[in-house]
Amino acid sequence: MAVVTSMGNAFRQGRLVVQLVLLVIVGLLLYAFWPFRTVPTGSRGVLTQFGAIKQIEPEGLVLVMPWQRLALFSVRAESAQIDNADGSTSDQQPVKVSLTVRYSILPDKVSEVYEKYSHDGDLSSYVQTATQEVFKAVTARYNAPDLIAKRSQVSNDINQALRQKLDTYGAQVINIDMRNFSFSDTYMHAINEKVTQEQLRLAAENKVKTVEAEQRAKVVTAEAEANALKAKADGEAYATVKAATAQAEALRVQNEALARNKDVLELRRIEVEQVKAERWNGQLPQNVYAGTPIPFFSAPTHSQ
Repeated sequence: MAVVTSMGNAFRQGRLVVQLVLLVIVGLLLYAFWPFRTVPTGSRGVLTQFGAIKQIEPEGLVLVMPWQRLALFSVRAESAQIDNADGSTSDQQPVKVSLTVRYSILPDKVSEVYEKYSHDGDLSSYVQTATQEVFKAVTARYNAPDLIAKRSQVSNDINQALRQKLDTYGAQVINIDMRNFSFSDTYMHAINEKVTQEQLRLAAENKVKTVEAEQRAKVVTAEAEANALKAKADGEAYATVKAATAQAEALRVQNEALARNKDVLELRRIEVEQVKAERWNGQLPQNVYAGTPIPFFSAPTHSQ
């Protein structure tokens, strides 16, 4: 009886092990041949069949047959670092710059990029090489002073040229950051010396202009004061002339009036004699000379 029971237990245990093995096999088969896959946001699914691209799947749920494969391909923004890119200006001045280029794969170029350049959307090595070439070509169009003075234009030229270059790789430029834009130490020393001399020259010119302006101001002030004095003198002289003219005119009118009217002359004489009489103290002159008039004894003359 014990043997039968032992055999029954062994049978049940063996059957349980078989079931577990079958479940594992089924699970592995389901995992290996599960027909549903997910393409996450910012990616595209490259569906291949026997090594050939069948189609490009958008984000979301994708049905994949057992004989097909699905590769995830990123279309998110990626970045490529280019440190100390070398270039040379049109006047043979070496220049270096560090750049960060942000780019992304064009969604309609995923199939082309997958076939030719990358299976996951990483084109950083191509972007680095293209950026080096573009930087050399752009800097060669500028001399060193213009490269400094027109940095924004240089950046725009690099951006435009790199866009055309990366388009051949199926990528688009999002933006470019330029850092550590520098020339050789010798050239930078010469530039600093030139800037210093220019600042000194401008300071000297400004000082000369200031002195000239002060001198002009003094001249204008002196001229204004002289004009004011002249105007005052002219006014006073004019007033004197006008007063003298008026006085002369009054005398002329009076003389003309006296000449026309002898009675007026007689009246004036009487007025004078009256003033003399008022002032006489009653004493006769002690010495009388021939022809000397004696007050109040002059006989009036009668005109015919």
